Amino acid sequence: MSTTFTHRNLPRLLLQAREAVMAHTRPSLREHALSDQQWRVLRVLGEHGAVDTGRVAREAFILGPSLTGVLARMERDNLITRSRDPADQRRTVVEATPHGMKLVKRLGSSIEAHYDWMEQSLGKAKLAQLYGLLDELIALEQPSP
Repeated sequence: MSTTFTHRNLPRLLLQAREAVMAHTRPSLREHALSDQQWRVLRVLGEHGAVDTGRVAREAFILGPSLTGVLARMERDNLITRSRDPADQRRTVVEATPHGMKLVKRLGSSIEAHYDWMEQSLGKAKLAQLYGLLDELIALEQPSP
């Protein structure tokens, strides 16, 4: 027995799109022994500087227990440092090391080049529309306060 769906499988399409984009990025990450999660952490730190672990978890979409292990490996590999927030000793602040920032700059350049290629291929307006639609979808699916 089969079921006929009216709409396409949006979660699968979003995952497929993610994997298609990441297929261009992963080889560069692997050259530097970085996982997808480690790159997301470095990207957050590259964009915002030193931030608390809660913000890293939210912006990198990594659950707390997983983030602990990711950060421990990154600290071991001299990509980040962790310290207590002087204003609130309960909070841990994460910052990219100079080595981590060097990787952000190096990988960021190749990733931006790929985004430039996407913009040229799709057109600036379509890429902006895609970003806008994704932002709207994310906002739509957020729980009401």
